[in-house]
Amino acid sequence: MTQKFRGFVVFAEMRTGSNLLEATLNSVKRVTCFGEAFNPYLMGWPGKDEMKGITKAERDADPLRLLNALLDKPNHLPGFRYFHDHDPRVFDAIIDDPTVAKIILTRNPIDSYVSMVQARATNQWKLNETQTAIPATVRFDAAKFHEMTGRIEEFRLTIQRRLQASGQTGFWLGYEDLRDTGVMTGLLHWLGRTELEHVPPATDLVPQNPQELSEKVSNFDEMQAELAKLDPFMLQRIPNFEPRRGPAVPSFHAVEAGAGVLFMPVRGGPTQPVLKWLRQMGEVQGDFTQSTLRQWKRGHVGHRSFTVLRHPLPRAWAAFEQLLSGSNSDLRRLLCDVHRVPLPPDSDIPALTQDRKVELFANFLEFLRRAVSGQTTLAVQAGWATQSEVLAGFSRLGQPDMILREADLARDLGWLATSSGVTNAAVPPAAEPLPAFLDSAELRQSAKKAYLRDYLAFGFADQP
Repeated sequence: MTQKFRGFVVFAEMRTGSNLLEATLNSVKRVTCFGEAFNPYLMGWPGKDEMKGITKAERDADPLRLLNALLDKPNHLPGFRYFHDHDPRVFDAIIDDPTVAKIILTRNPIDSYVSMVQARATNQWKLNETQTAIPATVRFDAAKFHEMTGRIEEFRLTIQRRLQASGQTGFWLGYEDLRDTGVMTGLLHWLGRTELEHVPPATDLVPQNPQELSEKVSNFDEMQAELAKLDPFMLQRIPNFEPRRGPAVPSFHAVEAGAGVLFMPVRGGPTQPVLKWLRQMGEVQGDFTQSTLRQWKRGHVGHRSFTVLRHPLPRAWAAFEQLLSGSNSDLRRLLCDVHRVPLPPDSDIPALTQDRKVELFANFLEFLRRAVSGQTTLAVQAGWATQSEVLAGFSRLGQPDMILREADLARDLGWLATSSGVTNAAVPPAAEPLPAFLDSAELRQSAKKAYLRDYLAFGFADQP
C-alpha cells in the first residue's frame, strides 16, 4: 500500500450520507473510520464513551491526545467524520495538515433539511434492508431552513478558504456519488490505495425516504415559493472572499418607512424592543438571504442600517436565562457534566430562587470566558460570541451605518429615523435598568474577564 496520507477526515453534516460513506470505507481492509470522534455529545457513536483507551472526559480535556492516537497507525488509513459543531480545537489541528486527507461530503440542502426533520420526527436515523421505514410527513419551516443552510455554508466556506490558503486540495463528494462504484474506487485511489481494483459501496444501509419531496412535505407549495426567492447560483458558489463567520443575514429586519430602515441585531441584545419600535412604523420584513438583502438595498436608495450593542454583563445574563428557559436539555446536561457549570436537573429549574440563579450565573460567566477563548469542545454560539466578532461578520457583507448602544436608544433611534426620512417614528424604547441583584463587583469582574475584547473595543464601563 502506498501511504499517501497518514489519515483522513470526512467533513460532512447531518443527513448527507456520511454513515453510508463510513460503512464503505470500513469495508476496505486497513481503512478505519472512527465515526464522529469529536462530537461533544458523544464519542464516535451513540452510547460510546471510550475510544483507543481514552475516555470522553480525557478527550474533552485534551482532544489532540485522541487525534494523535487515531492517526498513529502506520500501514493503515484511519479517519473520522467532522461536522461544523464538533470540537473546534480539532479543526484547527487538522485543516492545515497536508498529511490528513480532506473528504468533503455535500448534499442538496433541501433534501438534507427534510431528511433531518423526518429523522427527528420518527427517531429513525439509519435503515437497513431488514428494517421498515417509519413514514412521516413534515412541515417546511423557512426560518429554520435558512438558519441550517447558513451554518453549513459558513463551514464549507471556511474549509475551502483554509485549504486554498495552505495549498491543499480536497476530494469533493455529492450524496449521489456514494452509491457509485467508480467514484468510491477513485476516492480510495486518491487516498493512496491504488492496488484496489474496485470498491463497491456498502449495501447494509438503504435510503430511508426515497419518495418525492411533494410526498414528504405537507406545505410543499409554500416551500416552493420560499425557495424561489433564492438565487441557486449564489447558493452553490463558494467565493474566496466570503467570511469564515457569516453575518447571520436571516436575522436581519427591515421596514419600508422613509427610504428604508434595516436592523442588524446582535444575538443577546435588545432585539424585541427594537422590533416593537420598527413595527410601529410599518410592516417588518425578515428572513433575508444574502441575495434578497442585496435586492432590498438596491431598491431602497438612501436607506439606513443599524445595530445595537448591549453591555456584556446583561447580555451574558440574557444568554443564561435563555439557557435555563430553552428546550435544549442536552446542552444543559453537557454544560453540567463536562464543562463544570453546576446546572440543576431540568425538573428543578422552575423552583430556582433568585440568589441561586445568581450563583449559577457566576459559574456560567467562567464557562463563557473559556468558551470564547477556544478552551471548550463547543463551538461558540451566536449569543455567547463577542460583539466584536459579530460586528466583524457584519462588516464583511456590509457595515451598518450606525452602531448604537442600548442605553442611548431613546436618543439615537429618533435621529436614525429622521435621517432616513421617517416622519411617523414612535417614541424609542428606554433601556431597562440593570437588575440590582446583578450589580456586584464579582459579577462585573467575571463579565470583564469573559468579554475583555468587547470592553476594550467599545469602551464599556465596569458597571452597566
